[in-house]
Amino acid sequence: MPDEPPASVDVCIVGGCGRVGLPLGIAFAARGLSVVLYDINADAVATVNSATLPFAEAGAAEPLAEAVAAGRLRATTDPAAVGTSEHLVVVVGTPVDEHLNPDLGAVPRALERCAEHLRDGQLVVLRSTVYPGVTALTEKLLVGRGVQADVAFCPERIAEGHAMTELFTLPQIVAARTPQSLARAEKLFRHLTDRIVTLTPEEAELAKLFTNTWRYIKFATANQFWMMANDFGLDFARIRHAVAYEYPRAADLPMPGFAAGPCLFKDTMQLAAFNRNNFVLGHSAMLINEGLPLYLVSRLEDRFDLANSTVGILGMAFKGGSDDPRESLAYKLRKILALKTRETLCTDPYVVDERFVDLDEVLRRADLLVIAAPHEQYARLDTDKPVIDMWGLTGQGVRV
Repeated sequence: MPDEPPASVDVCIVGGCGRVGLPLGIAFAARGLSVVLYDINADAVATVNSATLPFAEAGAAEPLAEAVAAGRLRATTDPAAVGTSEHLVVVVGTPVDEHLNPDLGAVPRALERCAEHLRDGQLVVLRSTVYPGVTALTEKLLVGRGVQADVAFCPERIAEGHAMTELFTLPQIVAARTPQSLARAEKLFRHLTDRIVTLTPEEAELAKLFTNTWRYIKFATANQFWMMANDFGLDFARIRHAVAYEYPRAADLPMPGFAAGPCLFKDTMQLAAFNRNNFVLGHSAMLINEGLPLYLVSRLEDRFDLANSTVGILGMAFKGGSDDPRESLAYKLRKILALKTRETLCTDPYVVDERFVDLDEVLRRADLLVIAAPHEQYARLDTDKPVIDMWGLTGQGVRV
């Protein structure tokens, strides 16, 4: 490749205005690095450059404003920004298609959009969850483009809403093929944490998938236990409390609820595909978690005259306290109830949607209320309407 000018910024994040890339960029900037965020979403870029968060993330607003004001962080839609950095962090992951097959081209497509600006000597870090082998595929892609770059896979493991704490406290997995690439990636992430765990790229790719799949299976276990207890008229919340109370071997048994969001289901299906769809445990977890809205509506049909009822769904985000509706099972619940009820009303204090109505209106008009996302606002509802709460948020038991 032709000689390139030296890097003018420390880090460029591809997909940098999203829920993974932006907190990472803010964290690096907070530690004194210069950061440019490359994103194709012009609205998000403008929002970030105005020192405003485009989504909710606790503890991120103030350091974002400080970094933008100090000139350490900026966002752009110009792919040429990719060539200005020493470290290129790609936060585009591997999605699954409508047939639950991994889309292996997502990361290569993201790199192809800016490939002409890649430089020799850069460190290219894959950050989001990828299908096993995508790191090797990226290495081949760069070689094929004639780019002499180091490649690493350093998966994010943050929980939405906790990024500005966990980026600095959780151990960082760092994986690369060569000692030089490994050393460079470790040096980069030591700006955030001193606790580094090194693996090969393939080990790290599986480690990330194992992490999310393990959570998905735990949620499925809790949901299956809840349905068992519920079918016999027993309160799973009381049983779980007895099981977990000062008993460390059961401390990680979660409460039931919609196991949703952009990662857990998707990554479980990626792991299944990786193992030639020989993953009975993962597929069983999918059937349980994805079938929960159907089970819930079936129980409601047994207790209430749904055809002549207005049902209010409280919370459309995929988890409590979040403004992220991606892959939320509350929407699946809405579709099912729309076929069964006189009317279905939806509300959420964080998710913006013109189809939603205010909580007060839902409380006034609905005959029955279902807590679909455990937002703290719903813990102390002032209503005489029946409240279906499988999360245990209200402390009144979880029998349905």
